[in-house]
Amino acid sequence: MTSFNQLQIDDVKSVWHPYTQHQTALPPIPIVEASGQYLYSADGKCYTDFIASWWVNIHGHCHPCISKAIASQALTLDHVMFAGFTHEPASKLATRLIEETGFSEGKVFYSDNGSTAVESALKIAIQYWKNIGTPRNRVIAFNGAYHGDTFGAMSVGKTSGFFNHFRDYFFSVDFFSPPNCWHGHDVAIHDAEAIELFHNYLIHNADQCVAVIVEPLVQGSLGMKMHSPFFLEQFCKLAKQYGVLVIFDEVMTGFGRTGQMFAYKHLSIKPDILCLSKGITGGTLPLGATIVGQSIFDSFKGDSFASALAHGHSYTANPIACSAANASLDIFKSDKTMEKIKVIEKWLLTHFLKQFLENPLCENTRVLGCIAATEIKYQASEYASKYSQQLQQKLLSKGFLIRPLGNVIYLMPPYCISENDIKTGCVSISETIEEVYYEMGNQQY
Repeated sequence: MTSFNQLQIDDVKSVWHPYTQHQTALPPIPIVEASGQYLYSADGKCYTDFIASWWVNIHGHCHPCISKAIASQALTLDHVMFAGFTHEPASKLATRLIEETGFSEGKVFYSDNGSTAVESALKIAIQYWKNIGTPRNRVIAFNGAYHGDTFGAMSVGKTSGFFNHFRDYFFSVDFFSPPNCWHGHDVAIHDAEAIELFHNYLIHNADQCVAVIVEPLVQGSLGMKMHSPFFLEQFCKLAKQYGVLVIFDEVMTGFGRTGQMFAYKHLSIKPDILCLSKGITGGTLPLGATIVGQSIFDSFKGDSFASALAHGHSYTANPIACSAANASLDIFKSDKTMEKIKVIEKWLLTHFLKQFLENPLCENTRVLGCIAATEIKYQASEYASKYSQQLQQKLLSKGFLIRPLGNVIYLMPPYCISENDIKTGCVSISETIEEVYYEMGNQQY
């Protein structure tokens, strides 16, 4: 086996990593094995994966059920183009996703990841209005939204701060700010004001609006900012009332993260279009899915190709990825995963909430399902700030994988996490926040 140092040397020589400033970044840690909530590096260290490897790993690493399904499928059918062909893993998964999401008579369009699931949704929404003879040209999104790194997704995420280099190439988007909520903070008045503002906008502009796209209840890359179910429901009801399509980007919030199988199940309505990825395969293989209602799908039917959706990917509905996703859905049933999630939420409310409500350096602490976040006072909020990088490195040295979003510290563990891991992790993170704070010379707070 290649040594730890050689792996780092080879990587630095040849690899360009995502969301990394290579001029200042430390060499990456070579990981050689994973199991459950743990990652093991080439030098024998163990790390608790508190962020589910960028929010994808939901059941724990190398779950035997998913690994077996992948191995079996790889020996049977590795891939076939999905235009003019189909296969059991994809059709079975689509049927199950329709059932799980409640999109009766709907259709599933497969893609490769969360960004392409969103890109597909935006193209479907735009072409839908053209296909029915009433083209529209305005899209609505939330301030600070992040929906992916392709150009349509970047356009609706242009206020996230990640894409300023490309702003001249984006299409026009109108943004609204959802009132943020956290433990002990009443947002009722702010919710009402934001809803009234949106209502006034729709009165004058609805007939030109393609769709509203939102990350329901939790804006992930903005720093796990949360808004209330009441606000989101009223916001989306207004959009529907005025004939504007509603797209929910549940790439992060889907598959149990918010305490429901999908975040929109906290509401009494469902979106017109639903985007899924990340946890869909249990964190093993890339796969995206965009789910639409039958009426939207029907608008793409016609006697010529002109009305068809001219969009796709070489690895659309890859059989191995679909098999992994089917196995992941099996685990939800066999392991009673939704019951586990309720228990984990109680642990986070007990340990995370207590630890960070009592920490004088933290504020705006919040928990929803298996997502917990807090904000460090007086620290830079920009992505990859000096403080956040030092905090991450110190916690790695203690065996905890977190990735701060500016001044926001969050946990989003896999569902196999133990209460002891959460308890010890919260204590260590809280202590480390203070250590780094004082090491950097911040004596006042």
